[in-house]
Amino acid sequence: MSSGRKWLCGVLAVALLIRLGAAVVVQQRIGDELCLITGDAEGYWELARRIRAGDDFALYEPPRRVHRVPGFPALLAGSMWLFGESNFAARGVLAVVGTLGCAAVYALGRQLCDETIGLSACGLTAISPAMAGFSVLILSETLFAALLTLSLWCAAKWLMGTPRLRFGFLWPVATGACIAAATLVRPSWLLAGPALACFAVWLSRDRRRVLFESAVMFVALVGSMLPWAWRNHEVCGHWVFTTLWSGPSLYDGLHPNATGESEMSFFDDERLMNRMSEWDVNENYKRRAWQFAASNPMRALELTAIKLWRYWKPWPSAQQFGGVGPALAVSLFFVPLLVFAAIGLWHEKQHFWVWLLTAGPLLYFAAIHAVFIGSLRYRLPAEYPLCVLAAVGIKNCRLMVFDFRFNRKSQSQPQSSPQTKIKN
Repeated sequence: MSSGRKWLCGVLAVALLIRLGAAVVVQQRIGDELCLITGDAEGYWELARRIRAGDDFALYEPPRRVHRVPGFPALLAGSMWLFGESNFAARGVLAVVGTLGCAAVYALGRQLCDETIGLSACGLTAISPAMAGFSVLILSETLFAALLTLSLWCAAKWLMGTPRLRFGFLWPVATGACIAAATLVRPSWLLAGPALACFAVWLSRDRRRVLFESAVMFVALVGSMLPWAWRNHEVCGHWVFTTLWSGPSLYDGLHPNATGESEMSFFDDERLMNRMSEWDVNENYKRRAWQFAASNPMRALELTAIKLWRYWKPWPSAQQFGGVGPALAVSLFFVPLLVFAAIGLWHEKQHFWVWLLTAGPLLYFAAIHAVFIGSLRYRLPAEYPLCVLAAVGIKNCRLMVFDFRFNRKSQSQPQSSPQTKIKN
């Protein structure tokens, strides 16, 4: 085994131990409860039960059949099939998934830069307090982050790898399939495929070839999601590739009583599901949200600023994660990460794909959640690829410090006389 592989195994072992330790701590803290953040976890758990039992993929009464995408509930169903309905076992499975996310960061860093950058980035994800802590919560962030990073690695192999030769359209297909897999965990990643294709065609010198490859990638993305869209057409009569929850989520961020924080009591109070179809409810809330923004542009801008602050804020906004300790730990990791990523961005400013595939997701989600709801939860998956850029920044800072010390040492040494005596 090479030295680099030994270091990688060591870093991944540390990542797994930290996450298993976090699983124990969280389990001791909340006991039989599923998650520190109520609501989402219970829904995911119930859907996993239904998948395992072969029941209808639906929640609540009246049933919401297109309320969630199936990716994360399917993972929990697999844990239930192997270990029963043990939330501690599910945390263990998620700890493994989080460790695989660290491995995906290594692969991305190695592909974009070199093995040293990959190992450094993997190390950053291994010790991140937020990444380790969220890894063992019954929430979709960790699985989504791993699949998102995997899709970026496939994109890097496609767009920056060696010529295709015998591999044909392997990497465009893999990119589309991985984007689809990530989207089936969190719908917000769906637009990454079209955006990536546009950048690829725009930057390519051989636009005809890249246009065809982008079309192949897009077909793979749509084809991978087609079974879910087909199922949704069967249950609601419309081709829905993600969910019918985007309307209420949008209204959550844009309505008269919105504060920038998620508070969806309006959905239960209005009970539109009792008199409308799931599709009509989604369209109703979507229309009302945009009407509010158009009628109250200054308040909409104010809410945008609040949501962006919640997105970029170094410490968690949720009260469940309150306390000086957790806030300090998360902040002391994220702020330097951002500084080193900015340094890395400066050094890689000539390499478009490096900074787009590492910093791009962070800005992409910032734009989306400036409209919906801002939170550290939605930023966290983008921090995984950002660790690659931060590793570049750390490496360049170390080189600058080394050069500075070397120059000072060379200047402090006495200069030898130019005249030399030759002894026979």
